[in-house]
Amino acid sequence: MIRPVLPTDAPALADIYNPYVRGTIITFEEEAVSVAEMGARIAKVTAAFPWLVWEEDGVVLGYAYGSTWRARHAYRFAVETAIYLADGHHGKGRGAALYEALLVELKQRGFHSALGCLSLPNAPSVRLHERLGFRKVGHMTEAGWKFGAWVDVGFWERLL
Repeated sequence: MIRPVLPTDAPALADIYNPYVRGTIITFEEEAVSVAEMGARIAKVTAAFPWLVWEEDGVVLGYAYGSTWRARHAYRFAVETAIYLADGHHGKGRGAALYEALLVELKQRGFHSALGCLSLPNAPSVRLHERLGFRKVGHMTEAGWKFGAWVDVGFWERLL
């Protein structure tokens, strides 16, 4: 089931997120996130944006949320999106359903555009975004440095 995040989800979310930090270029964070830090992020994000989780049999298997795209007031109707699934739960439709629920919630809250910022290469995330109606609108070459290599970043946009 898809539901709003709860502060008590912080341990599960940290467990889902930290393998991405430690072993992938999907996030540019380089240090694992503590449960306390994840709790603080939940509080900060949910003050202005939706954060949803996918839960089955009492276990959180993924999450998606919106956050500030840019700080200037004129950008207030644009939102950056993120989605993370627990290892072993990709490719089963959960991510698409969770992401679509987030997009519906964002539209209901009055946001106009959603922006996915993807480190590249990342074919599964590109497929997910494009399946959900996002289109590539930008590409930054060697925008980040992780694991001893430069990493490109692409931007996918969907008007809500």
